Parts: sequence; C-alpha cells; structure tokens
Amino acid sequence: MSLTDRLTDRDAMLHALAAADAAALAGDVPVGAVMVGPAGELVVGRNLREAEQDPTAHAELVALREAAKLNGHWRMSGWTCVVTLEPCPMCAGALVNARVDRLVYGCRDPKAGAVHTLFTIATDTRLNHRLEVVEGVEAEACAQRLKDFFAARRREGKK
Repeated sequence: MSLTDRLTDRDAMLHALAAADAAALAGDVPVGAVMVGPAGELVVGRNLREAEQDPTAHAELVALREAAKLNGHWRMSGWTCVVTLEPCPMCAGALVNARVDRLVYGCRDPKAGAVHTLFTIATDTRLNHRLEVVEGVEAEACAQRLKDFFAARRREGKK
C-alpha cells in the first residue's frame, strides 16, 4: 500500500532523509520525519532537541504537531508518519494516541526502538489503537547518516 497515488513510501522517505540532513547540519541527531495526509498533504519535521533545548522535540513529534494544526484536529486518521529511525517509546505512544493509520520507518534503533526492537507499542493489542507498520524503507541510507554523525561527534570529542 502506498501513501497516495502521488507519493510512494520511498518518495516520502527521501523528504524525511532531507530533513535528517538539515538536523545534522544544525548539530542535532539526523532524524527526519514527514506526515502524509489522506489528500497528499506533506508536513516535514526534523529533530530539534538541541536547537530548542526541548527533550520532546523529536522529528516525529515536530511533524505530528504541525500536521495536527493543518488537519485542524488531533485525531490523525488517514495520515501516515514516515521517519528515518524507529520511533522511541514517547514517539510511538504519540502516534498511537493521535490515531495515525500508518508508520513507515527506515532503520531500527537498538537503544530506544519501541516499534520492533525493544517494545511493540505501535501494534500492541492491549492499546486502543494500532498502526500498520512498514519497516526498512531506505534503511541503509537512514542508518549511514546516523553512523556518520556519531563518528564525527566521537572524532570531535563530543558526547
């Protein structure tokens, strides 16, 4: 299943990768996300934790907040979140609570992944909503950005 007739999962991921690149240039961890609406709306978000000194400014939440404003409602039925990195517990929970229909992500997060790796929040049958999940879209490109970013940080002696 694709997002719309106009935008494939891969196309949307390329927008998310561009947002991840922008995050890295600004000194944030390179994670990008887009929200795609049922009529082809496209809202882009990127990690802004360092820029805004906000621990909740993950790419998914930045995109989700803006998409909800565009949608005119917090309930995001019919929308898809496309993100470069497997969502953490906070972001996976927000996507469930917002009633997003689909999640597409690039690479797994071995330290905080809450969709497949450490937890299965997006598909947990105990919750009142579940998302359709597509994993691995442009996974190598997503993972490489993270590897390059953290390798550069280690070379610079930064945490």
